[in-house]
Amino acid sequence: IAAAQTTNQDNTAYGTTSAEFLLFGAGARGTALGGAFAAIATDVSSLYYNPGGTALVPRAGAMVSTYDYIANTRYSWGGIVFPFSGGTRAVGLQVGTYGFKDQPVYTVEQPEGTGSVYSVNETFAGLTLSQNFSDRFSAGITAKGVFDQLGEASGQAFAVDFGTNFHSQLNGHPIQFSFVLANLGTNLSYSGTALDTQTPRDPIPGEPDVPQNPQPSQFRTAAFNLPTIFRVGLSYDLMTGESNRLTLLGDFNQPNNNKAGFSGGAEWASQNLGGSAFGFALRSSYSYMASNNVTLTDPRSTTALTDEENLQGLAVGGGVNYTTPNFNLGLDYAWKYHGILGGTNFFSVSVG
Repeated sequence: IAAAQTTNQDNTAYGTTSAEFLLFGAGARGTALGGAFAAIATDVSSLYYNPGGTALVPRAGAMVSTYDYIANTRYSWGGIVFPFSGGTRAVGLQVGTYGFKDQPVYTVEQPEGTGSVYSVNETFAGLTLSQNFSDRFSAGITAKGVFDQLGEASGQAFAVDFGTNFHSQLNGHPIQFSFVLANLGTNLSYSGTALDTQTPRDPIPGEPDVPQNPQPSQFRTAAFNLPTIFRVGLSYDLMTGESNRLTLLGDFNQPNNNKAGFSGGAEWASQNLGGSAFGFALRSSYSYMASNNVTLTDPRSTTALTDEENLQGLAVGGGVNYTTPNFNLGLDYAWKYHGILGGTNFFSVSVG
């Protein structure tokens, strides 16, 4: 691994956490808004973004989404929510998976391939309980298990998410605040047959050096933290009407493996098109994190990232929906920019 001096202050925590797929998001709506979504997350995807908003889901619903990530990998997420106690409480279940299919194994001894294959499958499953404590405040908690399968090695961890949602009015327009702490949990380490090895036996002191069979043994991996993140979100409906809404959003986030960052976005939504039950929404956002804008001071390096290549930036998307008093069907799409790694597409379907 090569390293080069950068103009940014050294970020020694970068790349030190496991199960990074826990930060991939849920639903195309939240992705298009760059993660600055926790304050208005009151649909099924609130299970991921802010369990405090799950109590505001108006009726039972489900959502599934899929994400064509980098290097032919795929991330998928699904969730389901059931309000109860007259709508003052809600319970939900979510599952997220990330990985890739079988890949050939190469070793130093067999650079042309061993003939065997390996795959990666990372999964989390979470159970959420959320409650409205008043007409302006709700809070929720999620308990989730994290399971990481890397070939013949595997690891497990446990984590919790906490979230709150405060909703009120400012100048006659809705305003919402959110506080979320996600992925606070145990460390993750690996075990399995992939770590098996053979250790040469040391000769017994004072005895003749007789060749002996190697001692079966196993490597022990270090335990790494989960990617814990703290978010503070704010949303304000700049324009509201019977059929149209323009919402501005902002989000400050502090992860444990990177420098602080922020996102800002906007969502335009229009309902009852031509007096029908159909509607649409347009969304856009921009995300910034200082450590992802790398400027290398070593002139010999050719890996500096320009403004067009840094790993954060623009996300856009939109969706269409069919809504009646007792039913909703939504289709959403998002495109997210990853700089030098290219753009990715996110699709989701919701029903409730």
